[in-house]
Amino acid sequence: MSNWIGTKVKQSDSETTQEPRQAAISEPSRLEPNAFGLACGIFWAGAVAAIGLTARVGWGKRWEQLLADMYRGFNETRAGLIIGAGWAFMDGFTSGYILASLYNRILQD
Repeated sequence: MSNWIGTKVKQSDSETTQEPRQAAISEPSRLEPNAFGLACGIFWAGAVAAIGLTARVGWGKRWEQLLADMYRGFNETRAGLIIGAGWAFMDGFTSGYILASLYNRILQD
């Protein structure tokens, strides 16, 4: 049983004693490079596709032009969105994988 401040309360037949909670010291967590890369790739592909969709209605035209310079075949058409999202996924996955691997390597030292 614990009370509202987080200390454990031990109850016996006749008395109640309080034992302070010990702080747990944990080591920093490692990142799984494949999972982190996949998350970054999905996020970036979705962001690039969203920019392409908003460019259809006139918003983000400059961003679309910038991304079209980076990702060959990207434009506001359906095929262009798929091509751009594919490039963006590969870009995001690779970046996330490298970042997680670097983080783990620095953490190891």
